[in-house]
Amino acid sequence: MRINEDLTKPVIVHAARLDWVPSPAAGVDRRMLYRIGGEVARATSIVRYAPGSAFPRHVHAGGEEILVLEGTFQDEHGDYPAGSYFRNPPGTSHVPASQDGCTIFVRLWQFRKGDDVQIVRQPGEGEAAPLRKGVGKARVLFNEDKERVSIEDWQANSSVTVKNRRGLEFLVLSGNLAVGDEKLEPQSWGRLPAGEPLQAMTGPQGARIWIKDAPLQHADVLPMPD
Repeated sequence: MRINEDLTKPVIVHAARLDWVPSPAAGVDRRMLYRIGGEVARATSIVRYAPGSAFPRHVHAGGEEILVLEGTFQDEHGDYPAGSYFRNPPGTSHVPASQDGCTIFVRLWQFRKGDDVQIVRQPGEGEAAPLRKGVGKARVLFNEDKERVSIEDWQANSSVTVKNRRGLEFLVLSGNLAVGDEKLEPQSWGRLPAGEPLQAMTGPQGARIWIKDAPLQHADVLPMPD
């Protein structure tokens, strides 16, 4: 399966308008944003867990990055309410579930070699970040030489520009904004190749945005299994 696999082209997907696609686990459905591969895939998705659903134990051979969007995501290590962010590096495993149901944003098989630190940020955690014009608040969830992940609160009726020297990926968490002719809403996801800045205009509610500043695929990304 191949979905939005050309990393040289800008893409915006309004995930909230997509149909849910069942996964192999009962009660766990997906909206696929980016995918190369079958059930084991280099992928970016919105995943919904119905109340009481669970996914069998699995090992993250290629790493897993998660942001909880709604509800409470759970595994044997703890509970992660909306706003939680974590990175499960290659070799980690868990049994994901949700007693009351939840929706998460997930990136799989996109870790690079040597990215092996497990990180958990509870809602509101993260270092304060410098503010660009039009941004009221920003916090960094993860930052190292090759990658920076943050959440920003963009002010209402504001023009915001995010420079892009190595690649940008973003997800609207709340509010609304316009990027060119596109009207973005919660669960709108975008990806821009290096050199193309994100230029947006927020609406009267402002917007909260998850942003990854990193190569769209690391040169030393972990290889997929044959």
